[in-house]
This record gives sequence, C-alpha cells and structure tokens, in this order.
Amino acid sequence: MTVLSSSSASLYFSNPTLPTSTHLHSQRRRLYLSSRGTQTTIDTPSLKPSLRSKPQVIVVGAGLAGLAAATKLNSENIPFLLVEASDSVGGRVRTDVVDSFLLDRGFQIFITAYPEARKLLDYQSLNLQKFYSGARVYFDGEFHNVADPWRHFSDSIGALTNPIGTILDKLLIALTRLRASSLSDEEILSSNEVSTIELLRKTGFSNSIIDRFYRPFFGGIFFDRELETTSRLFDFIFKCLALGDNTLPANGIASIPNQLAAKLPPDSIKLNSKVASIDFGTSNPVTLTLKNGEILSSQNGVILAVEEPEAQKLLAGKSADKPVQKKPARSTVCLYFSTDPSGLPDPDPVLYLNGSGKGIVNNMFCPTNVAPSYGPPGKALVSVSLIGSFNDLSGWFGESKVGSWSHLRTYRVRFAQPNQSPPTGLMKGPRVGPQVYVCGDYQNWATFDGALVSGRRAVEALLEDNRVPARLL
Repeated sequence: MTVLSSSSASLYFSNPTLPTSTHLHSQRRRLYLSSRGTQTTIDTPSLKPSLRSKPQVIVVGAGLAGLAAATKLNSENIPFLLVEASDSVGGRVRTDVVDSFLLDRGFQIFITAYPEARKLLDYQSLNLQKFYSGARVYFDGEFHNVADPWRHFSDSIGALTNPIGTILDKLLIALTRLRASSLSDEEILSSNEVSTIELLRKTGFSNSIIDRFYRPFFGGIFFDRELETTSRLFDFIFKCLALGDNTLPANGIASIPNQLAAKLPPDSIKLNSKVASIDFGTSNPVTLTLKNGEILSSQNGVILAVEEPEAQKLLAGKSADKPVQKKPARSTVCLYFSTDPSGLPDPDPVLYLNGSGKGIVNNMFCPTNVAPSYGPPGKALVSVSLIGSFNDLSGWFGESKVGSWSHLRTYRVRFAQPNQSPPTGLMKGPRVGPQVYVCGDYQNWATFDGALVSGRRAVEALLEDNRVPARLL
C-alpha cells in the first residue's frame, strides 16, 4: 500500500486502477494582440504528449469550479487529471478574439471583493480595469446618473432628485449597503430567504426605483428581470459591490481561468475529452467513459465540475439523492459591435441600464472605455445584453451613432446561470455517490466566487472520505 501525506489529510491508495490515456502537456501558447501600440499576451493551453505519475483523482470540467478543485488537489500534492470537453479551460468564462477585439462570452464583470477569489487569484497580474461605481439609467427619453456616494459623493448629491427613485429610496440604498456589509458571508448565505423583489418591497423601496434601477441592474447580474432570485444572493452581491470594484481583466475575462490553469502541473489537463458516462457504486474504482470510447478510472474519487444540466444527465438514475424539480436556467443574449470612438455616447467606463420598462435591451457598456486593450488602436467595442434584440438603442443614442456600429458576434448563452429562486440551499453537500462528488455555482451561490468555493469544498469532502486513521499509518 501507499500513503500520500498532505497538510490536511492522508489518502489511502490501494493499487489504484490508473487512467489508460496518455497524459497531455499543457504548455502555453501565446496569442499576441496589438493594443494601442503595445503588445499584450493571452496564455492559452496547447497540448503535447508527456509522461508523469498517474493521477489518483479525476476532475471532470475545467470551468472555475473544476480549476478550483484542481488547485486544491495540487496544493495537497495529490496527483490528478483534469478532463475538459472543449478546446480550452474556463467553461462559461471564455474570451474570443474577433478582428483584434476581445469578446467575452456574454456579459461578465469581475467584482474584486469576492472572498474566495482574493485567496486564489493574483489581481495585480490580471491588471484589473475599473468601471465607474454606478450607472446611467435611460428613462423618459434621457439618461440619469445613479452613483455610489462612498466613491462619487458629488455625483450622488446631484442624483438625489432625479426620477430614478425618491430621496427616501436613495437613503434606503445606503442603509441596505450598511446592513449587508455588517453581515458575515455565512450569515448572509444561511439567512431566511425570500425573493429579491419581495425583499426590496419589504425594505420600503418604491416601484420607481425597483423598475428603473433594480430590475435592469440586478436583473443583468442574475439574468432575471423579475427579480425572483433569492435574497441571499442579492445581499451577497450587494456586500461585494460595497466592498470592492466592478472590473474587467485587461486581457479578457478568460484571464481568470487561464491564470488558475497556468499554476497547475503542466501535464494535468486533458482537453477535447468529453465524458459520456460514469459508473460507480457497484464497483471500485469509479469509471469514466469518454465520447471517443476511451475509459478512465480513479481509485480515490471523481469530481464532476460540469454545468448542472450535464451533471444531471451523467448522474441520472445513479445518485442516491432524491430528484428535485428542475427550475429553468437563466439565459442571456449578448451582442458585440465595433465602431469608431466618435460612435460612442461618451468615453466613460460606465454601465448603461434600460430603466424605461420598454423594449428588450437590458444593459450595455463599452468595454474599450473600461479596458482599452479590448480593442485595436482607434476602434471601440460595444457590448449589448438583451432580453430580445438590438433595435432599441437608436432611441437611446440617436440613429447617427448606432447606425455606425458594425456587428461582430452574437452570443446566445442558454445556461448563463442556475436558477436560484427560493428555496435554494446555497451550501449543498458535494457527495452524490461512493467516491463521486459534484461542484459548480449551482451547488453554492451563482457567482464566480460560488464556483470557486464549491470546487474547494468538493476536494475537502474527498479528503475527509479518504482520510486514514493515524493507527494505520
């Protein structure tokens, strides 16, 4: 027998059945982009055959949850293999390069106050670029400013009497900020829950600020304009917004998973390898069958870090957990356009919200105003998030400006987020079968941070289940 010691647990290995595949080397392939006369790089994995000691744990899915699980395993010196169906890491957190523009796959903003992210990521290397702390809301044919009084006091004073809510509403925003900031994350995530819309109404917010600000702003974060999402998630996000900044990494949102992947052993990631089925419970070890017929097995555990619909498909009829009624996933459509800087409404790094209650545009912003590296020199990028299509914006900014925009790409993200309307349970246990664990934002709270936490917690459960009593060492 072999015992692998780690700082938190000792794993018992008994002649494990090892993966039969050749391990693949994940070197860095650098994609060079010209950005305002400078050269920036994006590191993406490339593959090369390599030999290495065989892994004892297999992680399926290289999104944020899978990468967090792999990071935890690596920190415990436990050999693992990270298996990913697509051609790169990141899951939903991906960036494409189109005509020298960086296009994130859907509307994605990184909040610097995420507690788990602060532990795992090197913010300085990400070169995070900040948004204006507030928004401009389109209502009654013009834009009105909503500003964070802690960061933009004079702007917030000027916005007190605008039609985006009453003066009392703006006072209630400050009180909500203080309330959320005073609570621990554990208190927030285990609190009594109602829907966000019910919480706002109980707090005393008027219909004007709910409809003109909260629906487009938090509706854009939750992909849920009805605000049915749990009040727990609202409070968590509100706290993070109060304590941190909205940002974009200079080299695209994919810089976040790429940074995590770059810290893993060079031969631990196997791309283009979709898992077709999993077999566990009747035999040991757990066995995975890939779409190409290849079979992988792990004596000490498999962690499924795939999206909720895929996890349900793989575990159908095999998990001891009682089936739960499925909630429709949150989806979104994001369109990108290129234009000259003169085609932008202004040069500010601000989010525009549709507070009119009309049309199907929810929000838009100009990524190159936030991070100039998102576009080539002399060009600007526009991102529009829809509940429908794009035709509303000529009424916002005028036909002459919007008519100059050239369409680059449309992303239709069917599973943008899990549906986390009450009842939720945002700290679900990761165990679903003998030596089989699940993680993902649907297990915890639907944010970057929730995905990262779920990956760590899945590994902690695996370590606990494989711990050897000291008398056996």
